[in-house]
Amino acid sequence: MQRSAASFHASLPGYAPTPVHTLPEIAAELGIGAVLVKDESNRLGLPAFKILGASWAVEQVLRDRPDVDTLVAASAGNHGRAVAHAAALRGLRCRVFLPSRSLPARRDAVASEGAEVVVVDGTYEEAVAQAEQAGRAPGVAAVADVGDSGTAEWVIDGYATLFDEARQQADHDLVLVPVGVGSLAAAAARHGAERGNPVVGVEPVDAACLTASLAAGTPTAVANPGTVMAGLDCAEISAAAWPSLQGGLAGTVTVDDDEAVRAQAELERHGLLIGESGAAPLAALRQLAGSELLGPQTRVLLIATEGRTAG
Repeated sequence: MQRSAASFHASLPGYAPTPVHTLPEIAAELGIGAVLVKDESNRLGLPAFKILGASWAVEQVLRDRPDVDTLVAASAGNHGRAVAHAAALRGLRCRVFLPSRSLPARRDAVASEGAEVVVVDGTYEEAVAQAEQAGRAPGVAAVADVGDSGTAEWVIDGYATLFDEARQQADHDLVLVPVGVGSLAAAAARHGAERGNPVVGVEPVDAACLTASLAAGTPTAVANPGTVMAGLDCAEISAAAWPSLQGGLAGTVTVDDDEAVRAQAELERHGLLIGESGAAPLAALRQLAGSELLGPQTRVLLIATEGRTAG
């Protein structure tokens, strides 16, 4: 019988559940039961949650295709680094396609894992297309966290470990999760369905592809001028994530760059060094103050998806 993603992750060197922090001052200010932060700033030696999906997807790829010697991926930064890290652990080559507006620090971080970095003269979606094309070569496999491929579904399955941990660490009634292409949010939606608790997706105002898709009733691309929330800098929702998102969320909240930066600074005042994408749920929580989703006993879990990015 194939083991679960959670048991696989527990077998990896250095595995430990990431912490859940409490922010009682913010809870008291908002008049709710608790504000809890699942801190993904250090996950298996990397500064983001993405290694959970990448490592599980690579495990499945190699089970099905033992001939693979090279992995390719497209990324805004964290997924690519995670795939590169997983490749290095398996002794595989790796090539990562990054959009032209990716920060130099993110490019350097991917390269530090031993991967070849290809900067695409275009958007994240164009980087995805190039990685998909490269993955068709003999001995090469694309590890995507977006689209309708098997790896995109495996990535979602891998992210379930985060919520398995959270279930055991802290009782919660509401989850606020950054969206991006939607893979983590899909895992959150499945978690919420199991527990009977609402889940709210959080997106940048300038990259609100899930909000547009839910309004249209079908996956809908949006114009995307860019955002400081680099991990959420996506114009299209993942086809693999869409079914879970369409029926599994209580709604979405959009935050602008200034709100994300303010939330980042607020978390830092509480001793948490979180990146803009990971701080977005706190900004969304402040928007929800006074809504029917929040009551005096509500315990809110914020998914802080990444640590700070230098540069």
